Amino acid sequence: MAIVTIVIHEGRDQPVKDRLMQALTEATCQSLGIEPRQVRVVIQEVPRGNYAVAGKTV
Repeated sequence: MAIVTIVIHEGRDQPVKDRLMQALTEATCQSLGIEPRQVRVVIQEVPRGNYAVAGKTV
């Protein structure tokens, strides 16, 4: 089993997140040689202002 976690800014529509989860699942299956049923994808959404690069919020 593989668990893929991705952190993105919040605010994307569900269809966009669905496409992302599908693409991550396909890439994981291809890379690891496993079946889709063995892949879990977790999206963590971060509110804007709660993320910083070089000490500055983005």
